[in-house]
Amino acid sequence: MIRFARSSSRNLFHRVLNRKFQYCSDSSMAVQCGRRRKDQSSGFFWPTCRFESTEAARHVDQLYLHNHDDQELDFPGGSVPFTKEMRFMSESTEKRVPCYRVLHENGDAITPPNFNQLTKDVAIKMYKDMITLQIMDNIFYEAQRQGRISFYLTSSGEEAIAIASAAALLPDDVVLAQYREPGVLLWRGFTLQEFANQLFGNKGDYGKGRQMPIHYGSNHHNYFTISSPLGTQLPQAVGIAYSLKMDKKEACVVAYFGDGTTSEGDFHAALNFAAVLRAPVIFICRNNGWAISTSIEEQFRSDGVVVKGQGYGIRSIRIDGNDTLAVYSAVRKARSMAIRENMPVLIEALTYRVGHHSTSDDSSKYRTTDEIQYWKMERNPMDRFAKWISNNGWFSQEDELNHKTTVKRQLLEAIQNAEKTEKPPLSELFNDVYDNLPKNLQEQEEVLRQTRKRYPQDYPSDVPL
Repeated sequence: MIRFARSSSRNLFHRVLNRKFQYCSDSSMAVQCGRRRKDQSSGFFWPTCRFESTEAARHVDQLYLHNHDDQELDFPGGSVPFTKEMRFMSESTEKRVPCYRVLHENGDAITPPNFNQLTKDVAIKMYKDMITLQIMDNIFYEAQRQGRISFYLTSSGEEAIAIASAAALLPDDVVLAQYREPGVLLWRGFTLQEFANQLFGNKGDYGKGRQMPIHYGSNHHNYFTISSPLGTQLPQAVGIAYSLKMDKKEACVVAYFGDGTTSEGDFHAALNFAAVLRAPVIFICRNNGWAISTSIEEQFRSDGVVVKGQGYGIRSIRIDGNDTLAVYSAVRKARSMAIRENMPVLIEALTYRVGHHSTSDDSSKYRTTDEIQYWKMERNPMDRFAKWISNNGWFSQEDELNHKTTVKRQLLEAIQNAEKTEKPPLSELFNDVYDNLPKNLQEQEEVLRQTRKRYPQDYPSDVPL
């Protein structure tokens, strides 16, 4: 059974103490994520020891159990009991929130109750899209290194989150992504040529070459154009979800972000906004251990991200982000709750960024090779899902080889076409904001044209005037 932490209640701490906040009571269905291995130097998400003293933790066990007065404070939001004991809540508890999973590392399914089994066709498409995403990352990354595009960012090690979550959604669900979710667009039918057009910023790019590479967007696929600043999409997602609710739409909004975004103010504003408005929005946090070069041990004093949801009154769950079936099952259930009950849901998916943060980063400066290799070889989400599909007899090595060959050929053709396609004209830099271009922008455009004519060597020659 997929168990979400309840959002809040008048007797919240009694529930916490009774451990009903846990998502999995069956130890065979839960993984105690984050425990450090003694034989590895890898950055496993959090240290095992969380406190120098357990005194504060013992206090919370007694906070709402003893020495209550008979009287209560009739306060907005619910009655609050009085107590004569001065006790402080602990900063956190030593017991970690468990992590929901479905697949063992060897590909065997745990088959928890109420799990919605994937059909053969859906499972094969999911795995094919994961392969396609991996090939895209390899080839586009090399294209950047060759100077053919200016920037790129991979999804290596996190393929399961984007593909499996996308499979659990419906086309009418609105997506506001960060920048490691091209798999969602791929699942929804965004073509290799469309990806290449955006990266090369040609006339086929829906953003008309104004955005950095990998800042995809598609109205047709209900996928809002990505913004570089962290967290800006989260309050926007809540507003869109509230509009869907007001229009009584059978759809929800899904907002993706990384663990680093939870240190931004927009994250906290969005969660409170969503909880108060009861907006049908799913927040999916890819906790991959690193916010560029900042480890989560330097970001969080709390037990990761999942506990922050309950603080704002949001139903929450922690899942194994490298388990394709767990991601699919949890997102599908979250979507049902968000729409049926008009409520937000927070999902923390534990995963690992195997690649560099981007082509502008060198992760060897702040993490060890052993750490990367451990997650790449032993915790690889694609390998685990491939074993499960193979065990079912649905996809052979020959099928995989044929798909890889086809995708590589199609992608290289798309890149060649994208490079040959003309760039948007200079005038597009000033269009699509004002109905009538204001005088100051007219002056800027004229200055830019004159400057380009005077110093043609300093500007791209393939951008039409």
